[in-house]
Amino acid sequence: MKILISNDDGIDAPGLRLLADTARKHGEVWIVAPDGQRSAMSHCFTFNKPVLVKDYDFQMEGVKAYTCSGTPADCVRIGIIKLLPEKPDFVFAGINSGFNMSWDIQYSGTLGAAMEGIFYGVQSIAFSQGNPDNSEVVKRYIDELMVECMSKPLGAGKVWNINFPDCKLEECKGVLRDRAVSTDDFYHDDYDIETIEDGVRSFMISVHRKWEATEGTDLAAIIDNYVSVGIVSNIG
Repeated sequence: MKILISNDDGIDAPGLRLLADTARKHGEVWIVAPDGQRSAMSHCFTFNKPVLVKDYDFQMEGVKAYTCSGTPADCVRIGIIKLLPEKPDFVFAGINSGFNMSWDIQYSGTLGAAMEGIFYGVQSIAFSQGNPDNSEVVKRYIDELMVECMSKPLGAGKVWNINFPDCKLEECKGVLRDRAVSTDDFYHDDYDIETIEDGVRSFMISVHRKWEATEGTDLAAIIDNYVSVGIVSNIG
C-alpha cells in the first residue's frame, strides 16, 4: 500500500514527522511537502511558473521524501502525476499546526492538499492539532483513527477531517465522530493599519479566537476537549 503525505507547514514541521512515522506502519510512505511555510494557501496551485522539486533526506526508514517550491496542492498533484510509480492508495495531509475547522477550513492548505488527493480519486484524510508542542492526545489516538478512516471510503469530493484538542491527555474526554463543520465564528478578524507614506498604508491581520459553538460541530468538540472527526466536502 502506498501513502502520499503532504502538509502546509513545510518539510521540517514536527507534525509531518509524527504523521509519517505513524503512516509507515501501514504502508510505503512518500512525502512531497513544501520547502517552507504555506499556510492559508487553500486549494490554489501554481499555473504560470515552474515548480521546483528536490530529493530530501527525511532520515526515516521506509520514507521517500521530496521538497517542493509550490503549494500543498502542487505537492499532491506532482506526487500523484509524476513522482510516485503508481497512484497512491491514500493521501494524508498534516499534521497541521493549528486547528482546521469551522469557516477556517476554506483557507486551509492542509485541506487543500487533501482535496487535491480526492480530485484524483485517492481517499484522503486531513489531520490537525492545536499545538505541535503538546502531542499527547495525537499520539494516543492518531493510529486508531487513521486505520478507522482508511477503512471507510467516502464519496466523491469528500475527505476525512480530524482535529486533536490542545489539552493534556488526562483532560481529553475521548473522540466525537460525525461532527458537522461549524458555521459559528471561530475567529474574529481585524487589521492593524499603519501609514507608511502618502497614499500607502500597511494592513496587518489581527486574529482573535471566539470560543462559542453549536453542539454537534467540530468547534464544539474541540472546545470541550474531544477529538473531532468529521467529513469536509468541496472546499476551495
